[in-house]
Amino acid sequence: MHPNPAFRWEDRPAIRDLVRDIGFGALFAATPDGPRVAHVPLVWLDEDILGFHLARGNGIARHLDGATGLFSVQGPDAYVSPDWYGAGPNEVPTWNYVAVELEGRVTRTDDAGLVAILDAISQEQERRLAPKPAWTRAKMDPTLFAKMTGAIIGYRLEVQAWRGTFKLGQNKPDAARLSAADALDAQGRRAMAALMRGTK
Repeated sequence: MHPNPAFRWEDRPAIRDLVRDIGFGALFAATPDGPRVAHVPLVWLDEDILGFHLARGNGIARHLDGATGLFSVQGPDAYVSPDWYGAGPNEVPTWNYVAVELEGRVTRTDDAGLVAILDAISQEQERRLAPKPAWTRAKMDPTLFAKMTGAIIGYRLEVQAWRGTFKLGQNKPDAARLSAADALDAQGRRAMAALMRGTK
């Protein structure tokens, strides 16, 4: 994560909210075949445990049970032109971003645990699509559902280390940060602009 302590983000409830809202991340792990990454949907199973699943054929899957995993979840990001600060010629370009790293021990679930993870992910995502009637596995033929879930493996990651970066121009004077936020808003980068306006 960013080494500048001004950008350190340690608000665990807010980190949980970001991870829940995005619902997707990159899982890194060391394996005998070298470092590997899998891009997966994820869901909070409780305050410190993430649930996710992988295809059985994914090269990282056979090495995860009992291993240390590292989830990286990316929030809004944007290039910031030095011209937008209105602070003279001696500024440099930068990139503002929000990112989270969650590190912990990975354990494989049993079949019931896998189904619980699938149900939790679909429930979380389907509720965002209201007023569309929510999809549930009850709409599927149980035999087909069992066959499809046989091709994937469920996992839990117990978070033991939380690292967050909130790099939003906090190291700039308010006027410069707000000027850059206005420029980003005009470029359609509204999420980043809103975050920059809301930080000190």
